[in-house]
Amino acid sequence: MHKKQVVPYQEKEDSKKTQVRQMFNGISRRYDFMNRVISGGIDIKWRKNVVEILMAKKPEKILDVASGTGDLALALVQTGASEIVGIDISEGMLEIGRQKVKKSERDHKIKMVIGDSENMAFPNDYFDAVTVAFGVRNFENLDQGLSEIYRVLRPGGDLVILETAVPRNFLLRQCYLFYTQKIMPMMGKVFSKDRSAYQYLSESARTFPHGKAFNNILEKNGFIAVEDIPQTLGVASIYRANKPTI
Repeated sequence: MHKKQVVPYQEKEDSKKTQVRQMFNGISRRYDFMNRVISGGIDIKWRKNVVEILMAKKPEKILDVASGTGDLALALVQTGASEIVGIDISEGMLEIGRQKVKKSERDHKIKMVIGDSENMAFPNDYFDAVTVAFGVRNFENLDQGLSEIYRVLRPGGDLVILETAVPRNFLLRQCYLFYTQKIMPMMGKVFSKDRSAYQYLSESARTFPHGKAFNNILEKNGFIAVEDIPQTLGVASIYRANKPTI
């Protein structure tokens, strides 16, 4: 039986992509604040870990997919890259990101552009590295999004994905499920006025393939040297992969 796709607003018939765009436009002004509250600020450390992985590779051109409000794009400046492009489908999120980039005086290096991660307007083999932080689970067509990333990444280039995961330990998993199913949506309703958005973010985090299951999906889409690195008791993972040189 076909598994029903997780979408922000189950009562609507719009595509997942349309709903995700609408959702992030609606919560964009509170998104950074809610991220810090929900994660306790640990997401900042996770992004630093992504940056550390890439610093050793010295990429010149980096694409940050589903860049949102630009937190990872800004952190990637530490890699020394000369060109960092953040792409997202939500104009509301991008506008917050552009403000942050301008305030940091990094707008000569970071460009935040509107675009569809499943149909990107970049040449083949253009970027030395591609990153995605908490974005792949929002793709309407995961394989299409990953194949587009593969296309724009140069042979030998690096893909680093930061995404939520579910802890393997039974007790930790029960605590995680209680927090994401009960607490997160309630906090979303209080702070962002959109309970459905945080119910979606919770459910998509809980049901998205993680660990070995996501490694297999990356390999199916052509990536090699795939590994996952659990973060903070397994509530998130960093996935590393490469595009083959041949």
